[in-house]
Amino acid sequence: MKTLKNLLVMALMIGAFNSAEAQRIVKVYPKHGTVVTTVHKPKIYKFHSVKYRFAAGVWYKPFGRKYVVCKAPAGLRINMLPRGHRVVYVRGKRYYKYNGVYYKKRRNGFKVVIV
Repeated sequence: MKTLKNLLVMALMIGAFNSAEAQRIVKVYPKHGTVVTTVHKPKIYKFHSVKYRFAAGVWYKPFGRKYVVCKAPAGLRINMLPRGHRVVYVRGKRYYKYNGVYYKKRRNGFKVVIV
């Protein structure tokens, strides 16, 4: 009986320790205006003759031979929403939000909008 009690206490302590040590995943995005030399595996979207790049939730536009982090261009259409987006309602209208960018459902995909 005493051994069973000790095993139970040990199991509870190990479980409590493991949950206390669990880590959260925190995503850190670069600030607007940050200049980078390369963009890893971007999707390229041409909008008003500018080739924007989208990678890991961040929008980039060309800056000479480099790229600068920028806001998503309002009016740009995309086929699929980024993984991890959320559905939000603003003044009763349904939008999709990801990393501070709002998207509105359209016939052939989604459009970047300003809310």
